[in-house]
Amino acid sequence: CRADWAWAQVWFEDKLTNDELGPLDAEWLKHVLTAEDQVELVTEQDGKPVAMIGVAWGNEDYPYHTITDLVVDPRRRRQGIGRQTVLATLAWDGHPACPQWVAYTFPHNLPPQQLFLSLGWDQLSPDDSGMIPFRTTGRQIEAA
Repeated sequence: CRADWAWAQVWFEDKLTNDELGPLDAEWLKHVLTAEDQVELVTEQDGKPVAMIGVAWGNEDYPYHTITDLVVDPRRRRQGIGRQTVLATLAWDGHPACPQWVAYTFPHNLPPQQLFLSLGWDQLSPDDSGMIPFRTTGRQIEAA
């Protein structure tokens, strides 16, 4: 929601976050608030946001749900929050049924690669853009 804009902007002042996922701008906010085929979810601890994750829903042409972004509050990295956020997203009953999930990482961005591998996701060959795809199996979704 629009109220999330202020704290999210602060997270994107972090160079690593902005370099990997930025810029966070009015165009992004408008897209997130109006898109019907995706959602941006927020993980909270003690009533405060600690992570957000974007998901684009699969469809007939592309049957996988896709994690489009995963951002952890820069002050809380390396505490397992990204892992908790991915698992909670897979288990969330608000998404349409889907046989598999995918996520893409830049080749140089090792932390999310390690995260998806630690969750048991399969690493696939880089796509045409050079990004590295990771894919779940049905077992991983059921275990979430």
